[in-house]
Amino acid sequence: MLDETTDVPLILQGAPDTTEFRKLRKRIIRETRAVLDQYGMVEPGARWLVCLSGGKDSYTLLAALVELKWRGLLPVELLACNLDQGQPGFPATVLPEFLTRMQIPHRIEYRDTYSIVMDKVPEGRTYCALCSRLRRGNLYRIAREEGCSAVVLGHHRDDLLETFFMNLFHGGRLATMPPKLVNEEGDLFVYRPLAFVSEDDCDRFARAMSFPIIPCDLCGSQDGLQRMQVKALLNEWEKRMPGRRNVMFRALMNIRPSHMPDPELFDFLSLETAPNTGPNIKQPPGFDAM
Repeated sequence: MLDETTDVPLILQGAPDTTEFRKLRKRIIRETRAVLDQYGMVEPGARWLVCLSGGKDSYTLLAALVELKWRGLLPVELLACNLDQGQPGFPATVLPEFLTRMQIPHRIEYRDTYSIVMDKVPEGRTYCALCSRLRRGNLYRIAREEGCSAVVLGHHRDDLLETFFMNLFHGGRLATMPPKLVNEEGDLFVYRPLAFVSEDDCDRFARAMSFPIIPCDLCGSQDGLQRMQVKALLNEWEKRMPGRRNVMFRALMNIRPSHMPDPELFDFLSLETAPNTGPNIKQPPGFDAM
């Protein structure tokens, strides 16, 4: 058995009894802990707003944080939150029923941002930017109302890679979503504890646990999104050269400012050569200088 019923939190009960799943679960927990530790996210006694969209990534995030807390490795209070944005056909009962059944404290908030997005975004343009901005503003508001110090999101390693290439190809800058940042108002942290976890691992974990996945029909209804194009490109690279994603992500964590042509990143004007002391030539034994 993977775990006896009494040896795991409720959200992990019924997990597959296979060696493969045990390795997957341990890897996700290990990588999540590494992010929490390396970026100094854990402040004992803090209260976190864990954002739950109903997708595979946010379910994986929630399960990992609940297990770490259950094991005494995450001394913070978790409040799961879903923002129902009023999308037509959104199954509004799925998440509250799931969270109640799992005995996880939660808040369900309804805000019809869907109508705003549809009204403001011209035909043929993507919804993502405005939709994300409205969602983020509401989540910050909820976090403040609930006394939370951090908004916790389910972005994974592949999200960070895709954002990097979107900025490279379309934004003219080298940037991605950091695992930890402070919001523009300066009063909330934004955490991404799955920053080291692959999308494939999130997908396999959520499917193995039979979590009730809710697709994002708003974004998924649009063709030709830049992020989808980047994802397809990365998939093609990975297919041709397995392990390429890992190499590229390691590069994001191994930046050499002196080897980038950004004068704001490195002080090139102060570079000086060492004094010319002449070549250091070793003379053969018994040689006497003139």
